[in-house]
Amino acid sequence: MREFGDAKGVAATTSSETDAFGYLDEAIDLELADRHALRRVPGLSTELRDVTEVEYRRLRLERVVLVGVWTDGTPQEAENSLVELKQLAETAGSLVLEGLLQRRDKPDPATYIGAGKARELRDIVAACGADTVICDGELSPSQLRNLEKIVAVKVVDRTALILDIFAQHARSREGKAQVELAQMTYLLPRLRGWGESLSRQAGGRAAAGGVGIGGRGPGETKLELDRRRVRARMTKLRRELEALATTREVKRHQRRSRRVPAVAIAGYTNAGKSSLLNRLTGAGVLVEDALFATLDPTVRRATTSDGRVFTLTDTVGFVRHLPHQLVEAFRSTLEEVVDADLIVHVVDGSHPDPFGQMDAVRAVFDEIGASKVPELVVVNKVDVADSAAVAALIAAEERKGNRAVAVSARTGAGLEELRRAIEEMLPHPPVAVDVLVPFSEGRLVALVHELGEVEHVEHTSAGTRVRARVPAELAAELAGFATR
Repeated sequence: MREFGDAKGVAATTSSETDAFGYLDEAIDLELADRHALRRVPGLSTELRDVTEVEYRRLRLERVVLVGVWTDGTPQEAENSLVELKQLAETAGSLVLEGLLQRRDKPDPATYIGAGKARELRDIVAACGADTVICDGELSPSQLRNLEKIVAVKVVDRTALILDIFAQHARSREGKAQVELAQMTYLLPRLRGWGESLSRQAGGRAAAGGVGIGGRGPGETKLELDRRRVRARMTKLRRELEALATTREVKRHQRRSRRVPAVAIAGYTNAGKSSLLNRLTGAGVLVEDALFATLDPTVRRATTSDGRVFTLTDTVGFVRHLPHQLVEAFRSTLEEVVDADLIVHVVDGSHPDPFGQMDAVRAVFDEIGASKVPELVVVNKVDVADSAAVAALIAAEERKGNRAVAVSARTGAGLEELRRAIEEMLPHPPVAVDVLVPFSEGRLVALVHELGEVEHVEHTSAGTRVRARVPAELAAELAGFATR
């Protein structure tokens, strides 16, 4: 493991790498060597491969260096975050050359990693031939500008990277509009003026600061014109999304009016949600070992063992520090989770930090108002996960009062237990009925089987006698056939 540091910082320490970087959580002060070390994270280099197409758009393979600032937590948590950034970069079609961590009490407000470390990063970028630096955090406009000036290559932050991946994977009209709105929201404060001649223009008959003829203009700078165009585009996108959200709400209202229970499959990106939906319903949804392969919700019909109908919805995956712009832009889509009767929270049991992923997902639940929806935890990928880690994860959830099951969407292990758990946690119809339905009203008997929980069916000469629990609207239709 190589360390990159200032001479006075590295020379001043005689501790081992473990001493320098294996910090205890309770440590209060950062040692001088910690603050001056830019540490290389091993194992983050991407194997060179011919990546010519990602989804529908052809990309140029960018050569990138990853940089993170470690402010709290353990060394393993900091490295896990940078490993996830590597996966995001590869999903976007990049070739990762280096991964570097800087230990600080907080990111530098001017350059994210400090001016000295930025110059050191410039040398590393030049040595490995990178053309892009990706930072593991959301940088302010000034941090982006200052860091780019020093390293002399393009600088991208985590938010812009995630937005780029979403732009590649969006397929539906609604998905594309949501992503574009999020990108515009991110771009607006980061627009830059180009050149002094575009930064000052006088309107009308003003003297334009003494410049005279040729210095007068419309009264708006190039930057102001760009901002106005962006705001106009954002307004148009919001109108489009409002119209599309109305359509989605009508469909949800139709399902609610029939009292069809709704189950939302949610969880961290690449946890196996689409694979699970395919296993449960045969939906044929795209399954790919990549982050954010699914953006557009897929709703599929499913039935319980007794024939009761419910819907399963595959939703967009979440991630640590999910950009706020995306949460706002995808709010209409995320309402599929808010309006669900049950959330199937899929967790990657083979991940080194499943608890951190679950906390990140539940933070989004809180933000969108879905924290009170009943939750069934599904630990996926048990065929490749450590059995002790899976058992510990399930035990921890059960201590919190949550139900948890272990499955493998790839092999099918545990799926029957999952189906039983979903059936048991679905809301039960509220009204008990005992009716004798004439044969001429067979439609009502079919609705009882579809929407209700049938306890007993008996065919008599006068019709079909049914004892069941059904939704209130169906109970009102059946009231005229009550046996008592």
